[in-house]
Amino acid sequence: MGGSMRFYTANEDEIVEGKATDVYFLRTEKILREKGLANVKVKMEFHSHNLPKGYEWAVFSGLEEVLRVLEGKPVNVWALPEGTVFKSQEPLMIIEGKYADIATLETPLLGILRHYSSISTAAARIKRIVRDKTVLFFGLRALHPVLQPMADRAAYIGGLDGVSGILSEKYLGLKPMGTMPHALIIVFGKHEEAWKAFDEVMPENVPRIALVDTFYDEREESLMAARLLKEKLYGVRLDTPSSRRGSMLEIAREVRWTLDIHGFKHVKIFISGGINEENIKVLKEVADGFGVGTSIAFPKSIDISADVVEVFRNGKWEFITKRGKLPGAKQLHVCPNHIDERKISLLSEEKEFTCSKCGSTLKPVMVKYIDQGKLVRKLPKLSDIRKYVLNQIFKLPEP
Repeated sequence: MGGSMRFYTANEDEIVEGKATDVYFLRTEKILREKGLANVKVKMEFHSHNLPKGYEWAVFSGLEEVLRVLEGKPVNVWALPEGTVFKSQEPLMIIEGKYADIATLETPLLGILRHYSSISTAAARIKRIVRDKTVLFFGLRALHPVLQPMADRAAYIGGLDGVSGILSEKYLGLKPMGTMPHALIIVFGKHEEAWKAFDEVMPENVPRIALVDTFYDEREESLMAARLLKEKLYGVRLDTPSSRRGSMLEIAREVRWTLDIHGFKHVKIFISGGINEENIKVLKEVADGFGVGTSIAFPKSIDISADVVEVFRNGKWEFITKRGKLPGAKQLHVCPNHIDERKISLLSEEKEFTCSKCGSTLKPVMVKYIDQGKLVRKLPKLSDIRKYVLNQIFKLPEP
């Protein structure tokens, strides 16, 4: 017999203490300390050198967890506010401190920022396509359960209208949203009995959204649900597996037409199952909302990297970095009216830029969050970060 079973996940203390890292950073720290270089101060800059093909922008998220790692350590931290839209090669965060103190933190910090920003960006891209229609995150079944609150938070920051995770109410203050699984209907054996039971058991504040593709044609099941629940039916959800789907757009049009001609114009249509950027562009014509899972839970990766860009030597800061990267810690300036008007300068210099479109002064976005280990800026509420993201992505010009 083997040993006792467990979950193979790092705990919070291991992450904060720099133990969740790559071994070469641990070796680097040991070498620096033994060779008398433990006090060498650096400025390390986090940035995305290249965005995925077809991406012109991304959403910076995960900052709150990063600050949790860095708080109490002898460092200064500047960063873009969480939820800031950024472009390739723009600075995201700067850490100033002794390299020996921060070397082992590079791996967990990058992991947090890359994973968060990748999910938030995928969510924001879909929300920008559907605009005022509802999008819920249904991607938890594609992820290890230890990541559920993090993934829900990242998706919500990206602008989605709701999440399904039960734990997100505890950790994030978000009421979970969802409908019903096919299993409920199969266990009852009859559609009407399952829909009726859902209506009888669920509180009034839970929308009555019937899953309508278990046994019969979507059009027929939609009409069955509408005739059963009448005005109480808020919507129907189409979730046919892709192998049986055919044209989901034509199916949804058929459902909409049938509901309308029978007096059920109030019933909304929700579509889930394999939803991504491409098919949502087509389906938004007829759908009122979507449940999106894997394409957000497993998005294209936002490749964020970290590089030393300044070293303190002989009483002054020296601009230095590896080849292919721009030396010097940087500041990002963005026009408040035209988000595509952006400039980069050195963080250490007071520089002003004027928008070529409206004449406004570009606003410096990078701000200080930690001063010698102490958090010096109040962090925003989750709902405010989401609003900040939405305000930016709807100002972006079309590609």
